[in-house]
Amino acid sequence: MSDLLGIGYSGLKAYSRALSTIGDNIANAQTPGYARRRLDMMESVSGNDSVFYRGSVNPSGVEIRGVNRSVDAWLIEDSRLSGGDSERAATKLGWLGKVEGALSDESNGIKTGLTNLFTTADQLTADPANRTLRSQFLQSADDIASGFRTAASQLDKMSDGVEGAAASTVEDFNANLNALEQINIGLRKARPGSTNQASLLDERDRLLDKLSSQAGVSATFENNGSVTLRAAGSGDLLVGGGAVNPIAVTAAPDGRLSYSVGGSPLTIATGSLAGLSEAANHVADQRAGLDTMATSFAAQLNAAHQAGTDANGNPGAPLFTGTSAATLTASALAPEQVAAANASGSNGNMLALGTLRGAGDPEARWSGHLATQAQSTASARAQDAAAMTRADAAAAARDGVSEVDLDKEAAELLRFQQAYQAAARTIQVARETMQTLLSSI
Repeated sequence: MSDLLGIGYSGLKAYSRALSTIGDNIANAQTPGYARRRLDMMESVSGNDSVFYRGSVNPSGVEIRGVNRSVDAWLIEDSRLSGGDSERAATKLGWLGKVEGALSDESNGIKTGLTNLFTTADQLTADPANRTLRSQFLQSADDIASGFRTAASQLDKMSDGVEGAAASTVEDFNANLNALEQINIGLRKARPGSTNQASLLDERDRLLDKLSSQAGVSATFENNGSVTLRAAGSGDLLVGGGAVNPIAVTAAPDGRLSYSVGGSPLTIATGSLAGLSEAANHVADQRAGLDTMATSFAAQLNAAHQAGTDANGNPGAPLFTGTSAATLTASALAPEQVAAANASGSNGNMLALGTLRGAGDPEARWSGHLATQAQSTASARAQDAAAMTRADAAAAARDGVSEVDLDKEAAELLRFQQAYQAAARTIQVARETMQTLLSSI
């Protein structure tokens, strides 16, 4: 009877634990990073058996081997890699979209100002003495200069924004490194197969997911589940051996970003930090390109205007001053100072200004610059869509193994409830049989 009681008791203990495990699964079905758990059970070793030999028929109850997580290491790694690429593409696209907005005519009016300048010049060829048209010509020049200053200011703020986002992400990345080391400490102390160990492993994987989405990392695991983390590619140690090596970010004067660990340069090719680095490079290129265009347009239009004479017969004055987009300013000219005339007639210089329109004129070059930016944004959008599709597919494959299926848990709940009742019935039968035997003595 003691064997029967032992069998029933072991069943009650095991199935109670199994019901608790299923309850955890159901309660955490929507918890991010939670991997489905199952209780691993095996037949108990009877008194006549050993771990090396078991009799053919000798029931002896059930033993709990521990709690196992439903995970696939390869699917997890693939999900992290594709997730990092998706974060890089999405981060870059977000900033490129902002750059496109800053350069658009709705934001700065440069394209409209250039068009109005040439349109007014054409109108002045028919009526060069018209004071209103002369004022409109000067206003168009002021709109162009104001547009360049607006665009430069927006790109400057954008550069600061990228730098701030990178600093914040690096701070969060380093905090996650410290948290991962704390998880390592817990895993070294946790009992294998325990619920505590499973919870620590869930948190470890969640942190690794986050770190992978921020930067490229490579993880190796010990038997107890603790992890050694290195930077992907360079192999620089980030977490391991009880040490945590934080990374740092530095911004150059033009806004370009560089990363380092332990004072050594660190190349990051994936994750949001890589996307921020690429965005910073693009913004820096656009700032330099905007300055080049501003000074080029100013020099071209100044030369064209200075080639003529104003209403008082004086040589044309420069339309613009300044050495960059941020400092470009329209000269304070009176309507009479518009140089509409030249040696060929009172409207000769405006006629000559009109001939600037063509493949290399400021209007066409600015349109080409906007088209190039639009192409860059469209390319980033296509990359983001492709990376997101792959990341979603990898995440779905991973969830197919680790995700909690409530229908399956409900079936398992019913199965173990019945098993628990059977174990309880076994104890009851043993008790009734024992009482019968004792009463017959």
